[in-house]
Amino acid sequence: MSKIETLTRKQAVRDYEGYACIGLANPKNPSNVGEVMRAAGCYGVHSVFYTGKRYEHAREFRTDTKQVHLQIPLIGVEDLQGVIPLGCVPVAIEIHANAQPLTQYKHPERAFYIFGPEDGSLKDNITAWCRDIVYVPTNGCMNLAATVNVVLYDRMLKRAMSEG
Repeated sequence: MSKIETLTRKQAVRDYEGYACIGLANPKNPSNVGEVMRAAGCYGVHSVFYTGKRYEHAREFRTDTKQVHLQIPLIGVEDLQGVIPLGCVPVAIEIHANAQPLTQYKHPERAFYIFGPEDGSLKDNITAWCRDIVYVPTNGCMNLAATVNVVLYDRMLKRAMSEG
């Protein structure tokens, strides 16, 4: 008969590095999604959700060159609000009147980052249910994949700085 071990909370979370997932609101094309998947793989994202039909129509032209979709789920959904993982803070990444700059933002331990389409903005019906709204201060606009990379890198950097 095997002995069942009980882990303390401290043991269970010893190597825990937080939880992050991404929501894409109606991404424009497969190259955007492929590049987002690559960033997701680089920065330890757990899942990527997307809405809209534009990606669905061009999915066969997938540009996920590292085939990250084999390790990280890429899931089409009707509504991003309905798939917020348990305990995750929804964070809209958007230029918005109520947004705070990424440079001053403290990332939540469990985050669901929501990004708009490259050729548009997140709708008010999405930013309304996000606890935080954050923008990346730049001299111009970045593309979707660049924005995802910057936000995830910022998360990683600030986590490393808080541990050291």
